[in-house]
Amino acid sequence: MDGHPVDDGAGSGTGTTGALTAPAPFPLGGTLLWYYAVCRREVWLMLHAINPDEDDPNLEYGRFLQAQAYRREKKEFQTGGSKLDIVTRAGGELLVVEVKKSSRALESARLQLAHYLLELEERGVRARGELRFPEERRREAVVLDQGLRDRVLAARADIRRLAGEAVPPPPARVQWCGKCAYAEFCWS
Repeated sequence: MDGHPVDDGAGSGTGTTGALTAPAPFPLGGTLLWYYAVCRREVWLMLHAINPDEDDPNLEYGRFLQAQAYRREKKEFQTGGSKLDIVTRAGGELLVVEVKKSSRALESARLQLAHYLLELEERGVRARGELRFPEERRREAVVLDQGLRDRVLAARADIRRLAGEAVPPPPARVQWCGKCAYAEFCWS
């Protein structure tokens, strides 16, 4: 990753403790924040280019929904490491919309959208956020208040720390394991 030595356990004498030291800053995509709220092991695997089963039905459906939902409003925008689903103007304000297939992982979705809002704010752009769940015909406003801002900053710091770890966190059963594209990697 950043060229720092890692203790290989063979007594190489590098003086490190098994983790990469001080990973260089890199752009964080909002998807990492979504997964961070679900499973830190999954984030580590993604950061280390260990890809999930791309034919997983949940991933395929997510790609389909992304392509079909709100096609008239489709104004995808990329900033830093993030790709925002819809960026539009509403009531004279910039509106960032994140589209999800369901509200079951609502806290993850809020964290992801808050990351986008903070990333824009850090570039001098003020915006408001909205989560949309087309299958549920539901919308939810997301406000980047101090509490949510602090959660995003803490998650970003922990993701950067995870990037420097030489090995992934151990698998831990969470409610999402049954539908996870990494399930076989963790539980085989």
